[in-house]
Amino acid sequence: MKLFEYAVFKDEKKDKEGNVIDGATVLVPPTTVLASDDKQVGIRAAKAIPEEHMDDLDRIQVVVRPF
Repeated sequence: MKLFEYAVFKDEKKDKEGNVIDGATVLVPPTTVLASDDKQVGIRAAKAIPEEHMDDLDRIQVVVRPF
């Protein structure tokens, strides 16, 4: 097992002119977990995404880093 950290955030949304209409938001703050690899961490992070944001998956990013 290795130590990893992950976070989930939602990118900002812009209109056609480039104006921000919905700012970036952290959905899951940095979280430390033990896992066998980064794929397992990605699955855990995906499960942690709040249900109300599932319609905006194209704007959601999961970041994972090992220690």
